[in-house]
Amino acid sequence: MTGALEQLAGLSAAEEFFEALDVPFDPAVVAVNRLHIMKRFGEYAAAHSEPDRDTLRDCLARAHEDFVHSDARREKVFAVFRQHTDGAGRAFIPLEALSPSQSTPRGE
Repeated sequence: MTGALEQLAGLSAAEEFFEALDVPFDPAVVAVNRLHIMKRFGEYAAAHSEPDRDTLRDCLARAHEDFVHSDARREKVFAVFRQHTDGAGRAFIPLEALSPSQSTPRGE
């Protein structure tokens, strides 16, 4: 095990890895995707025979970004879809749910 990996060996929470490697992260993305992010981080790190701290930092940042730009947004859309179908079997997602900053109240 390399020195960089030894330093991480005692960590258990995803947030601890981000802090130890000094990688900025979105707490909301980590809260929803922590297991997937850490799994992807492990996959990226495993591609290097003896990763140093900078390599591990890059791997963790890359794993985080994967979910910032894909899964977190998709998960929100699915949650809204489940909420609005209400078991009626209709696939309806209001546009306001996809871009709340640009939505206007109904009836205006």
